Amino acid sequence: MPDPSAVRKDILSARNQLTSNEISLRSEAIHARLLAMEQIQKRQHIFAYVSFRSEVETLLLIGQLLQLGKTVTVPITRVKEKRLDAIHITDLTADLEPGYCNIPEPKEELCESRLVAPETIETILLPGSVFDERGGRFGYGGGFYDRFVSKIPNTSRIGLAYDLQIIKKAPLQPHDELLDFVVTESRIINGERKLRTGKR
Repeated sequence: MPDPSAVRKDILSARNQLTSNEISLRSEAIHARLLAMEQIQKRQHIFAYVSFRSEVETLLLIGQLLQLGKTVTVPITRVKEKRLDAIHITDLTADLEPGYCNIPEPKEELCESRLVAPETIETILLPGSVFDERGGRFGYGGGFYDRFVSKIPNTSRIGLAYDLQIIKKAPLQPHDELLDFVVTESRIINGERKLRTGKR
């Protein structure tokens, strides 16, 4: 079985070679596929990661979700507690500032009044380094998202990725959580995870 860290390193190296124009064009194609899904159209509360470096871009997407009247929450990383908190945002420019690893996160002064119970999230959009045909996902090694989604099993999980991040079968570890869907610029992968409620 291939070494997970080696697989992650190789895929991230390829992803980091994308130009800003390629990231923009591919991300727009991913947004179009995602916004047509019923997991977005028919759900009100969407949790979205805020993109960083070569990840599938989400600032434009979050703006579109806000325009659609969705309740949008984004993560703030609580490093000492090894968890993510979901914070409700209404304005990308006013509500975010550089946080953990310089990733844009909600301003600390907003976090107490806008902290949202994870159980109210209906669809969660996840970043990652590597994804596979089963809906398998590797993050970046911190385990923050795996811990976060494991506590809300009835929430739809959608990974956003470029085609170059998809492999046939990732060498998943026991703590690696499966996704319901992975959306790329060319397709939507149906993951193998089955929700208890039957609602994906």
